[in-house]
Amino acid sequence: MNPRTGNGQTAEPASADGAGSLSRAGDLFQLLRDGKARTRAELALTTGLARSTVASRIDALIASGLVGPAGEATSSGGRPPSRFAFKPAARAVLAVDVGATHVIIAVTDLGGNILSERRLAQDVAEGPEAVLGRVVTEATSLLAETGRTAGDLAGVGIGLPGPVEHATGMPVKPPIMPGWDGFDVVSHVQRSFPVPVLVDNDVNIMALGERTAHWPEHDNFLFIKVATGIGAGIISNGELQRGANGTAGDLGHVRVPRGDDVLCRCGNYGCLEALASGPAVARALAAHGVAAESGADVLRLVAEGNLQAIQALRQAGRDVGDVLATVVNLLNPSVIVVGGSLGQAGEHLMAGVREVVYRRSLPLATAHLRIGLSMAGGQAAVLGASQMVTQHVLSPTVIEATLQATG
Repeated sequence: MNPRTGNGQTAEPASADGAGSLSRAGDLFQLLRDGKARTRAELALTTGLARSTVASRIDALIASGLVGPAGEATSSGGRPPSRFAFKPAARAVLAVDVGATHVIIAVTDLGGNILSERRLAQDVAEGPEAVLGRVVTEATSLLAETGRTAGDLAGVGIGLPGPVEHATGMPVKPPIMPGWDGFDVVSHVQRSFPVPVLVDNDVNIMALGERTAHWPEHDNFLFIKVATGIGAGIISNGELQRGANGTAGDLGHVRVPRGDDVLCRCGNYGCLEALASGPAVARALAAHGVAAESGADVLRLVAEGNLQAIQALRQAGRDVGDVLATVVNLLNPSVIVVGGSLGQAGEHLMAGVREVVYRRSLPLATAHLRIGLSMAGGQAAVLGASQMVTQHVLSPTVIEATLQATG
């Protein structure tokens, strides 16, 4: 396992004999993560372990602060047995969403509940030291506001608007992030917060956040971000798919047939991002005499009822749908959620997406397919960053290591 970023989260099989007071406490803890209070007897019955083994493991988890008393069960005679439950408030998580022109910083508990949040205007092109320096400063202030300190942190999760090598947390040739390529984000942040730091592409963590908060029953899930750039977070069989180099889901540079003469900033022609991103829609409107310079201008014009802007946004939806139709046939998701700043325009973009996806995808692939707007909205990324951290720090392997280090 990489201690810097938290890969290698596969749980070991539970011990059949229950040997060792701490050796499988991490597995026992997973039963308590649902928040339901249980007695030692109930845990022994569920796991098949001896009550004495369960008792010693519960004692170790209580000592760690992750588990605490949760009242008493009904007595069947004699003293009522005590119940125990997971305590999400035991530690805090710092969740950071770095966008092209913004930074969102949140403090959450281990259950993913946002305790405090701060949104800042920040250009990612200013470089990693400037952006991360501001993140550290604002995060320290935010922790103080919530009555927490750096010592209360279980970990830090960061989403970046470009490809990330998840094993190292380093950005890989990100097109809109000058100075970030190969930068050691993990080490830089750990100078101020010496805890596990996990870094991923922002659309990946948005997918994690949206699914965890609103679609947990769907194991085959796509999150599409349409903003300054366009990308997808892919969850297949319940697992986030990053690909060999962290570039899985980069839909923005898939060719769209109608864009043969449109040059993309990547150097190719006809990329989806060059036709359907916020800046691209604004350029198309400006070419027809409509005053628009950014995605924000497009949203304003749509809100004002400008027909040209509405039509341009619907065409952007059709372009996104052109690419998604192939993705649906390839991956067969049960849910597609559209988010990002242009997603805030609601049904105008979605109408174009649905029009093409349902027309061009195979009927079997769309028979039960749901396509909707993000319900997490602007909090999807920080919710996902928090989830990324808790998946690591509360995994059986890490719980084991923590208990053994403090035992």
